Amino acid sequence: MTSATAKTVTAPAPVTDAGPEPGAGSGFGPGPGAGPAGRTDVLRVARDVADDLAADAVPRDRAGRQPADEAARLREAGLPGLLVPPGPGRGVDWRTGCAVIQEVATADSSVGALLARHYVHTWSGRFYGAAHRASALEGDTAREQWLWSGDVHTTPPDGAAPELTLTPLDSGHLLHGRVAVDTAVTVADQFVVDAFCAVTGDVLVVRVPSGRPGVSVEPAGDRLGQRVAGAGSVTFDRVTVAPAQVLGPRPHDAESTAPFTALADPALRLALCHVGLGIAEGALAEARDTSRNALPAKDPDLLLAYGELASAAHTAAVVVERATETMAGALEAGPHLGVEEPADVAALVATAETVTARAALHITTRVLELADTPGLDRFWRNARVLTAHRSTAHRLRDIGEHYLNGTHRLAAVGR
Repeated sequence: MTSATAKTVTAPAPVTDAGPEPGAGSGFGPGPGAGPAGRTDVLRVARDVADDLAADAVPRDRAGRQPADEAARLREAGLPGLLVPPGPGRGVDWRTGCAVIQEVATADSSVGALLARHYVHTWSGRFYGAAHRASALEGDTAREQWLWSGDVHTTPPDGAAPELTLTPLDSGHLLHGRVAVDTAVTVADQFVVDAFCAVTGDVLVVRVPSGRPGVSVEPAGDRLGQRVAGAGSVTFDRVTVAPAQVLGPRPHDAESTAPFTALADPALRLALCHVGLGIAEGALAEARDTSRNALPAKDPDLLLAYGELASAAHTAAVVVERATETMAGALEAGPHLGVEEPADVAALVATAETVTARAALHITTRVLELADTPGLDRFWRNARVLTAHRSTAHRLRDIGEHYLNGTHRLAAVGR
């Protein structure tokens, strides 16, 4: 049930283009998805959802509850079903998906992060599995409005025990362990995780419906920021995983990773860059509206401050846009992606992360000095939490290594 302040947002009609799907032989082509008219409809829905979320963003942030109401609003608008990879009569292309994420994040970055991770997780069937299974899974997600959550890790450090393990059965596996997830822990319909097979040592990416026996969730406690994202942990206690729920293997290292699979991690990091842009733009717009009413519009120091902040936001947007276009082209290439291209994409994503993190932190800090608006601090807190797990120095070293040595290692760099 949506809150009393929420307005009804109508989902657009599903795409009905029955024409041939580009890349049909591979199963990974972009498909018709949301064409020009479909893109307009999807972005209109995103704007309506963003307006709805903005209306009560401050009290919801202060309450810090799990996002049950927010998930209901998203489902009512149809966004979980729209934000799937493009295919015949469904889904959106990468550019459109990122535009939706950023639009929503501008109003509420917690919900923007939830959608970012959902959208990238719905690509998991393509990143790790067979085309026919991916297509069926994406169709089910679009039809059932499934909301996805989970986490796919890099390999644990030497000597560290894996968080999740799989024990083979005559048919399928038993999944056991506990893993932290960043969004939607109590409201997700599907969890995608990777686990080590106790017998073969292979790492398998699996999909587990949230209502399965043995699946339990624990919400995170009070958080500094991103309070409505729904972070927490998921425990799997001898959960049966059918063969059809195994999406595919996750390679152990960059050398054994197929080029298209290597896009999985950069895709998630790039989607979160759009959340960071949304935070910066939302903070700047809210502070601007307050300053227009409270201070002289021609104050030279005020104009200088806002000029600096607007330039930082525009610069980050341009860098992220370049990475987004390059990622979109790589995803459309599918299995025809060249072996060197993932490293080039990952380098652009690392650059986008670095620039966006700096811009978001700078803008959200500075606006607190320029405007006295209740709730404006949430943008700073959200930016801090979003960027806390990313080391700028580490990213810059990776960029430098790729620039100097042309290394392929960036394609498999962890979050």
